[in-house]
Amino acid sequence: MPRLSRPRHSSLQYWPRKRARKVLPRVNWNAIASKEGNKDKKLLGFIGYKVGMASVYVRDQTPNSMTKEKRITIPCTLIELPPMKVYSMRFYKHNKVAGEVLAENLDKELKKKVKLPKNKKKAEEINTSDYEKITLIAYSIVKKTGIKRKPDMLEIGLGGNTSEQYTTAKELLGKEINASEFLKDYELVDIRGITTGRGLSGPVKRHGIELKSHKSEKGVRRPGSLAPWHPPRVTFHAPQAGQLGMFTRVTYNNKIVLLDKIEKNNINPKAGFKNYGTIRTEYLVLRGSIQGPSKRAMAICAPLRKTKKQLKKKYEFIEIRQ
Repeated sequence: MPRLSRPRHSSLQYWPRKRARKVLPRVNWNAIASKEGNKDKKLLGFIGYKVGMASVYVRDQTPNSMTKEKRITIPCTLIELPPMKVYSMRFYKHNKVAGEVLAENLDKELKKKVKLPKNKKKAEEINTSDYEKITLIAYSIVKKTGIKRKPDMLEIGLGGNTSEQYTTAKELLGKEINASEFLKDYELVDIRGITTGRGLSGPVKRHGIELKSHKSEKGVRRPGSLAPWHPPRVTFHAPQAGQLGMFTRVTYNNKIVLLDKIEKNNINPKAGFKNYGTIRTEYLVLRGSIQGPSKRAMAICAPLRKTKKQLKKKYEFIEIRQ
């Protein structure tokens, strides 16, 4: 007789399954900055907008690959990368915010997002020895795309020690940053964002439980029992209906196939991309799929845990399959 094995339905790794509080999630920049390959990087993150997926013709340059030097088709995700502008420098002491310095020449669209203070400190007045860490608050100049005008803001970590972080932050304060400056040395990136929202869903779709027999009472698409008599309560383990989607998730080690500007290499189809339109700024082509629908803001981060399998993959971009 075969061994009876019935793993529980639906992982408890992600709990509670409720809607994310904001579109761009918080990032543990300390963990990312501590990795060996990220210590010398100036900027550890960037804001991008998902365009959609496409089939891309590439030439496989991966060593020992069965398709080496051959033209193959791979599924890719396109992300538009409008420039970012640095809103402020933020200083930390004992893992708490201890001060902030705002930039001078901020965009007028930013007033819809945050309330700007009247009294501003200057970067020259800051003594870096009083603080343990410095980060940047940056916002996307999304009006350069065809999506919207209201910018998205994200706190972004910096590599190096406190003095190096201060030098970088002072240099970038109030200036525009292009994605090509940030991503030029990267082969892999992590994508942090929110999945597609699906609203209220039943336990079959939400947790993957099996349908009951068609003769069962009180419904087929529901669990057989919510709880025993003792303890006389329903625990959080019981699969029930609730929110599905709009969850914060991370896609690790996405291979960069191409990073380019639309002026140099125009990849827009004649009718534009479905549910998005046309790309107008810099863009990124990543191998595989990432979470979220079109036009969703994503945090593109330095890799937290590189793998040799992903690093050895090499692709030469040819064209997008129309």
